[in-house]
Amino acid sequence: MKRILVTGGTGYIGSHTVVELLQAGCEVTIVDNLSNSFRVVLERIASISGRVPDFIEGDIRDRAVMEAALKHSQAEAVIHFAGLKAVGESVEQPLKYYDNNVNGTLVLCEAMNACGVKKLIFSSSATVYGDAAAPYREDMPLGRATNPYGASKAMIERILEDQCIADSDWSVGALRYFNPIGAHASGLIGEDPQGIPNNLMPFISKVAVGQLPQLSIFGDDYDTPDGTCIRDYLHVGDLADGHAKALKALATPGYHVFNLGTGRGYSVKEMVETFQRVTGQAVPHVYAPRREGDLAEVWADASKAKRELGWSADTPLEKMMEDTWRWQSGNPNGYRG
Repeated sequence: MKRILVTGGTGYIGSHTVVELLQAGCEVTIVDNLSNSFRVVLERIASISGRVPDFIEGDIRDRAVMEAALKHSQAEAVIHFAGLKAVGESVEQPLKYYDNNVNGTLVLCEAMNACGVKKLIFSSSATVYGDAAAPYREDMPLGRATNPYGASKAMIERILEDQCIADSDWSVGALRYFNPIGAHASGLIGEDPQGIPNNLMPFISKVAVGQLPQLSIFGDDYDTPDGTCIRDYLHVGDLADGHAKALKALATPGYHVFNLGTGRGYSVKEMVETFQRVTGQAVPHVYAPRREGDLAEVWADASKAKRELGWSADTPLEKMMEDTWRWQSGNPNGYRG
């Protein structure tokens, strides 16, 4: 498949995946409403890949826009990133998350049906496992999500699996990924959260660049070697490669689930210490009480993706830190200039 429609393609993971697809020779059309990203990303993508993706500014909840985009692109498959992802905001505004994430996916799938496009890669999340014990395996049942963001991902997975059962022409790859960090080696694209970051790595880098005074480490009394939470961090470039490789799974109709992670975890304390050592930048930090819902350990069993897709996340943690700092130090205000 060479003609791919990418929803949310100017976002963090989406932009890196678009670069991967363009460099692989694919024709890419992006649909994004720019609610959480910036138009300048398109120029950065073109600078890296030497190719300019088609771009349609639009919302996945607008069926007319989605049908027009599918017809214009002559897409053979869709990679679906468009979704809201701030856990805290999802707790405060659950209706917003269910409308955008769940309803948006329903409208997208209806448009795909109408246009005869029945191959989809869905950007899912390890949050669908709920509070199960690590390592997470694809054959584990979906758990009870601890927030509306996670619940929306689990709902979408059930909808997509049901669609594959109802229509044997449909083929869906649900990619459950863990904690993507890092940036493109060029330093031109990277993670640019608006407001206070929800994730550890952009928080660390914003403290290091002087935009935030200090990092709060939530909890130092977990049942882990150093008392801080452990997560499975993978390079966003490896994750982008995983999306490209997952397209080949769509040759077989049905519902396919893959974990995308490294298969090991790093503690919050390890992350801070490694960043400081690799970059030479101080990261002032304090310990704070645990956050409700945080699990002690979250990491993947990623053997299925390696076995069936030939994919693995092999970028060393030090390289992830180097790329994060290259992006952050070169773009202290992100895409805002």
